[in-house]
Amino acid sequence: MYQVRKELNVELGDRSYPIVIGQGLLGAYDLTPWVSGSQVMIVTNETVAPLYLERAKACFPGKSVDVVTLPDGEKFKDWQTLNLIFDRLLERRHSRKTTLAALGGGVIGDMAGFAAACYQRGVPFVQMPTTLLSQVDSSVGGKTGINHPLGKNMVGAFHQPNIVLIDTDSLTTLPPREVSAGLAEVIKYGLIRDVPFLEWLEANMDALVRLEPEAIGEAIFRSCQCKADVVSADEREGGLRAILNLGHTFGHAIETYAGYGNWLHGEAVGTGMMMASDLSLREGMISADDHQRALALIRRAGLPERAPKGMTSDDFMSLMAVDKKNVDGNLRLVLMRALGDAFVTADVQPDNLRKTLLEFID
Repeated sequence: MYQVRKELNVELGDRSYPIVIGQGLLGAYDLTPWVSGSQVMIVTNETVAPLYLERAKACFPGKSVDVVTLPDGEKFKDWQTLNLIFDRLLERRHSRKTTLAALGGGVIGDMAGFAAACYQRGVPFVQMPTTLLSQVDSSVGGKTGINHPLGKNMVGAFHQPNIVLIDTDSLTTLPPREVSAGLAEVIKYGLIRDVPFLEWLEANMDALVRLEPEAIGEAIFRSCQCKADVVSADEREGGLRAILNLGHTFGHAIETYAGYGNWLHGEAVGTGMMMASDLSLREGMISADDHQRALALIRRAGLPERAPKGMTSDDFMSLMAVDKKNVDGNLRLVLMRALGDAFVTADVQPDNLRKTLLEFID
């Protein structure tokens, strides 16, 4: 028996869609109302498939369900692996009425969504995220894509899912490192626009690390609500949505330098948020006390505090130059005027940026 704990909508007019959060949903929740044709292709990976594939298939009663199982890891978020999805779709003669289903973490969601955006110029897809990071962030909002050797997520498309189905029971099989990575994105929402949520996180972080069901369900709901509100106001990142990238410019540089997959995305974002907080302090925005609050919460989630060994300030600058937020060659960063008040700026003092970079490298 499944239990729906929370539901909310991403409001995008005729492309609005629900986010359903609960326990025991995989294997029990009927997704056929969000599948227009008779064909479904589940995209998953070698780690998730043995755990949840059969349950996922059961969410599509009466449909013809095919599967493509990809290798697991950020390093496989590339053109070669993406083509495995297209190969399977064509081998099995899937039409433009097919629906793709992304069963896995953020890599699977991004790749399945990008495949859905491209296959026969666009087919529907549904998100079935199984990691904390994908449940609170990447499955919501329609950003899809793959990595390029010179930059993360530089090739992709906006393509919204038909529904996001979040089974919190899937988190019980996550290793602690993946839980910490997901908590980085949870913390982000408190830092960028929701001080009451930030205070709630400070009171409940230990319960979240332990994956206590009540706490984790509430954190996922509030994170998804924050992202849904931002995406509804700015679907294609013309302004407000960019604040969701707090710590990401620094973090993406770390991921690219370290080699995709050696640092989890959330780990790099955690360090990146520390750096953004440090720079916000140096720029005379947040107070020293608020900076310490941000650092303390990120540390409690078990996230790394230093850039990869050997990474230099020049490495950061060259890699941050390849960032989607940059305009006309100007580096744009997400900083905080105060806790809960993030904004995008291209106007930072170069000396302050250099000092921040030096603070976090060995």
